[in-house]
Amino acid sequence: MVACKLAFIDCKLPGSDLKENYSLIGPGVTQSDEQFVNITEPHGFSVGVGAMPPGVTNNLHVHFTAEVFLVQEGRWRFRWGNGRTMHEVEGVPGDVLSVPTWIFRGFTNVGTDNGWIVTALGGDDTGGIIWHPSILKAAAEHSLYLSRDNMLVEVAPGGEAPAPQTLITPLTDDDMNGLRLYTPEEMATRMLKAEAREWSSTALLGALQAGAGCELAPVLGFGITEQRAHIAPIQGAHGFSIDWLRLAPGGRTGCFLLREKQVLSVMQGTVEILVNQGADAVAVRLGPQDVYATPAGVWREIRSVGDIPAEIGVMTSGDHRKRIVWSNEVQQQAEAAGFVLDPDGRIASKRLLPPTALGIGVVLAA
Repeated sequence: MVACKLAFIDCKLPGSDLKENYSLIGPGVTQSDEQFVNITEPHGFSVGVGAMPPGVTNNLHVHFTAEVFLVQEGRWRFRWGNGRTMHEVEGVPGDVLSVPTWIFRGFTNVGTDNGWIVTALGGDDTGGIIWHPSILKAAAEHSLYLSRDNMLVEVAPGGEAPAPQTLITPLTDDDMNGLRLYTPEEMATRMLKAEAREWSSTALLGALQAGAGCELAPVLGFGITEQRAHIAPIQGAHGFSIDWLRLAPGGRTGCFLLREKQVLSVMQGTVEILVNQGADAVAVRLGPQDVYATPAGVWREIRSVGDIPAEIGVMTSGDHRKRIVWSNEVQQQAEAAGFVLDPDGRIASKRLLPPTALGIGVVLAA
């Protein structure tokens, strides 16, 4: 991971000058042509990280596509509104917040420890962001400007400012008054607190293996759960889904394949991802803050190899429901325990299904 300390126009403002931006998958909304992007392959969404010491702020700005925060470290105060009227909510590790498009948002690390927050953004090209007019004005006092193509222009101290026609035009008061104002009650439906996660040890066919120690909690959109009653609390199209995966020490998912690209962000614990099968198998070990982009159409198994439970943010491309392809071994072990997939691809007791319903819900590898 390579941080950029001048990714945005507010990065020289007092109280914001110590923040760091990581573009892990896709460029995200960086405004610096010097931003290092770890993985440039399109995924249908972008993944980044904001690293901020205590007291540091990311100032008010607008996104055009989805922005979802997964809090990993620190205590954060999120602000949102139309730029004139604002509301606040706090987030701690394990919390997830989806901020609506076309409203201002900003956030501050209000804790006593360094903060680390994972962000998932909709689309391969986000189209940039719009800064609050006050931020553009303050940045100009530090010789930073935004060109019309939304990129940083830095002028030497005392140098001449760029011509106004070459710069972004700030929003007017009328523009900001026209933005929707979400109430705290509305925003509460877009936030999943860590303690409210609905964990299930029967959400995945692979979790039914003896000693699997595997749990899943849906967060956002149509994810990978195979439990009929498992519904993500955060709804709406984002371009991706998010689930929490928890593995006990020694736990495992079982071997599976997805046709979608999937990104794993390790929040705690140590995991090993076994990619491919047989002689082509490759083991990748990950710890906290590590991110792994799993290609579409490959076999993988996720194992917990540490001394504490592993928690992983699972981000999968697409707004549609995902259908897992399970290895024959996983299917056989689940069936031995009395469970199969019904015609809708949901876990069911085999004894309740007539012969005509068996095998229909099983997705086969291409």
